[in-house]
Amino acid sequence: MKYAKWIGGGLGWAFGGPIGALIGFALGSLFDTDDKTEGQSRRRHTAAGDFKMSLLVLIACIIKADGTVKASELATVRRILNANFGRQETDDAMNILDRLLSQNIDETEVARQIDRNMNYSSKLELLHILFQIAYADGEVNPQELALLQRIAGIFGISHIDFDAIRAPYTRQSDSTWAYKALGIEPSATDDEIKSAYRKMAMRYHPDKLAGLGEDVKKAGEEKFRAVKDAYDYLKKGRGIK
Repeated sequence: MKYAKWIGGGLGWAFGGPIGALIGFALGSLFDTDDKTEGQSRRRHTAAGDFKMSLLVLIACIIKADGTVKASELATVRRILNANFGRQETDDAMNILDRLLSQNIDETEVARQIDRNMNYSSKLELLHILFQIAYADGEVNPQELALLQRIAGIFGISHIDFDAIRAPYTRQSDSTWAYKALGIEPSATDDEIKSAYRKMAMRYHPDKLAGLGEDVKKAGEEKFRAVKDAYDYLKKGRGIK
């Protein structure tokens, strides 16, 4: 079946609501679009396909945030998706994304649907991948950052977690990035740094994404490494044993 690799993990709640309508149009009636209502979601847990389709819709929102679709942005998305999901899935994803970009997307309703159905760890990973795309050229434009903040707000992402996800991308301009990556202040003691690292390492452990498939779990490893990089940076700087 066409796009089987991209939705091979199955679709549950993404059949319904605004995401279902968008994907149904993008896939050209791959599934019955008459059953896309919030009250008729077929499964409440998040399947791999639910995560991936939600990701594509949100990527479309990010790309369109400044009112233009740039070839350089699409090339960046392809590179990031390829690194996380492989070439075949990326080819399928870019075809779907191309169709999503021609649609009007109510980002607020999409984010609300995701928030109702997806757990906190999965929403953190969605935000992490969106940050990868937004910061791919070294900086994020104001429209993209504002959109990421709105999405995070609807997701119920804490300010600490939002800053922690963003922090590694600001290490060239923010001397406190490593502290933010661990969710603490520069005044933290060495013991508090160790405790914060253990807490963040547990929060961002890729095993929390295991139910979404091995490729999504693999994508989550980068955030896990970023937490360790921040800890190693502070250990070296402070001489922590």
